[in-house]
Parts: sequence; structure tokens; C-alpha cells
Amino acid sequence: MSRSLGQTIGDGLKLSVNYAEQLIQGVTPESFSRMAAPGGQSIHSNHPAFIFGHLALYGPRVVEMTGGQAPVVPEGFSALFAKGMECIDDPDGSVYPHMDEITESFFASYRAAEKAIIAATDEHLAQPNPSEVMVKKFPTLGSMCNFMCSGHMLMHLGQLSAWRRMYGFGPAA
Repeated sequence: MSRSLGQTIGDGLKLSVNYAEQLIQGVTPESFSRMAAPGGQSIHSNHPAFIFGHLALYGPRVVEMTGGQAPVVPEGFSALFAKGMECIDDPDGSVYPHMDEITESFFASYRAAEKAIIAATDEHLAQPNPSEVMVKKFPTLGSMCNFMCSGHMLMHLGQLSAWRRMYGFGPAA
């Protein structure tokens, strides 16, 4: 069976998005932007609002890299969720957007990314990565897209899995 590089990357992206769907089950808007505090001790670890918001910035980048029309990142997301921003406890919901806005942006951006990556030609994905910062690690568009669709996403979803356990939700179903 012959499969394109985009289809292969799309397989990993589907797995990642399916895992995100499992991990969000049972999480409530009230807990979505809260630090876990097992035994009453707050743990400074990324919470779901930050994880989903941060990842929502990267689906559109995959679409752009594959030559598609990227979904619009909601206003304010970059300032809240960019690399290097601190995740903070938000007990009254005044810092981060509502759970629905963040998760809808995440899932919509990766649905668009999946379509775009599957449609991308091997020739397009073999082009040099234009990111001066990341080109040494990921020399081609394909290798960069693969990282954003699998490694980067799964790393942050691992944080969400740990948060679930600390918060008392247990493992994803």
C-alpha cells in the first residue's frame, strides 16, 4: 500500500485528536482553568485551559505550512497561550476564555489541519522549513508538521493526563 507523507502524518494527528477528546471527558468549566491541588497542595502544572489554548495556536500553523487557508486564531489567544507564557490558576474564570471557546478553537483548527496535511503533496512537505528557530531540528515542512501534529501535541496532552489524575478525574476512558 502506498501512502503519502501527508497521510502518514494525518494518522498521527488523528490519534492525537482522539486522545484529546478522551482526556477532556468529564472536565467541567469550573475545573478547566484550575490548578490541581491533591491533598490541598496546589501543583503548578498546566491546566486544560492553557493546554488546549496553547495547542489551538498550532493547528492553523500546520494549515499555513501546507498552503491552506488557516482558521482564525481567536483574539487574545496568542497573548495568553504563546510559548513561554505562564499558566495561572483562574478560579473565577476572569483570565482565560470559556472552556467552550477554547476547545472549539482547538478541535476546529486540528480538523482543518488534518484535511490540509492529508491533501499536501510529498513535494510540498519536502520543502525547507522556513522557521529559522526550528530548521535545525526539523529541516522540512513535513518534519515540522509531523512534530506539531504528534510530538508537540502528545507532550502537552501528557500534561493533561497527569492533571486529570492530580485533580481526581482519573485516567481517560
